[in-house]
Amino acid sequence: MSALKFPGNQSPFYTDLKTRVNAYFEKNRLSKHGNAYLYFKAALFLVTFFGVYALLVFFTPAPWLSILLCMVLGVTAAAIGFNIMHDGGHGSLSSNKKINRLAALTLNMLGGSAFLWNIKHNQLHHTFTNVEGHDDDIENEPFIRMQSSQKTYWFQRFQHIYWVIAYGLMYLAWVLYLDFVKYFRRRIGGKENIKMTFSQHVGFWFTKLAYIGVFIVLPLFFIKTGHFIIGFMIFTFTTGLIISVIFQLAHGVEGPEFFNPENENTLQYDWATHQVKTTANFATGHPLITFFTGGLNYQIEHHLFPQISHVHYPKLSEIVRATCRDHGLTYHEWPTMRQAVVSHIKFLKKMGR
Repeated sequence: MSALKFPGNQSPFYTDLKTRVNAYFEKNRLSKHGNAYLYFKAALFLVTFFGVYALLVFFTPAPWLSILLCMVLGVTAAAIGFNIMHDGGHGSLSSNKKINRLAALTLNMLGGSAFLWNIKHNQLHHTFTNVEGHDDDIENEPFIRMQSSQKTYWFQRFQHIYWVIAYGLMYLAWVLYLDFVKYFRRRIGGKENIKMTFSQHVGFWFTKLAYIGVFIVLPLFFIKTGHFIIGFMIFTFTTGLIISVIFQLAHGVEGPEFFNPENENTLQYDWATHQVKTTANFATGHPLITFFTGGLNYQIEHHLFPQISHVHYPKLSEIVRATCRDHGLTYHEWPTMRQAVVSHIKFLKKMGR
């Protein structure tokens, strides 16, 4: 990775914010990790996922019910990613590292690679958020253009229309194509020459073969090929659309900034200020959205404190909002999910033209 860095030491904003947040946890004698509420959600989503899978594969309900259950399977897969894998991958679900590791590996259960995700998400996205050439999350070319410095193609003029299809196909592309591109190129975003141990190589291939075996080969023994293809596409499309939209609403909307350092090796702002300037919250007043997304609608709090479990984000948002106001920083937030989606569409339209 290039020697891109942030200027100076911690800013007064970040120092003040950490003092306030630590005081909150000390005063209320709270652990920064997950609690019984999070474990309940984890059990609920896992039991639902495996239960629906078993119904679809081994009992094959009527077509109308199978279609509905395939959608439920896709929604639940996204919920597992948001609520279990994500916290586990950040080490915030539990104080026990083994539990966090098992939670992170639920991504492998869904066909992804926890090893590659850690580099892509923890090391790059959470450090160089919205920085061209470093944050792999904004490298969605050629189909989705997210930065003014990225190459333009004529069909991007319609990306604010076809984004639904592109996002819906993202999960399947991630599992069966993009992970392999990263694996063979040994490159993710701004990080090159990625080293892997023997066990990580074995883990990668075992994950992919297991996914194909469990989600493709095994169902074909019980379900007609045509019916399977329809159901599999409904499942993966639902998952892809949900996870893509939730993550895009955090950074790819009006308000958050993008940066293109080009030949410079120092970014404009310190790390914490950079996170606030490149991130947005949405629908934080909707408990059901918070429940389902694992607090990812509180994206500002998550980027500033990724090692604190999402169960604490609603309270932390009050502290972060007040601290931003006291230090003159804009706290980007959309009151509803509908407004955030509209803003994302406007953003796509602008970037496409």
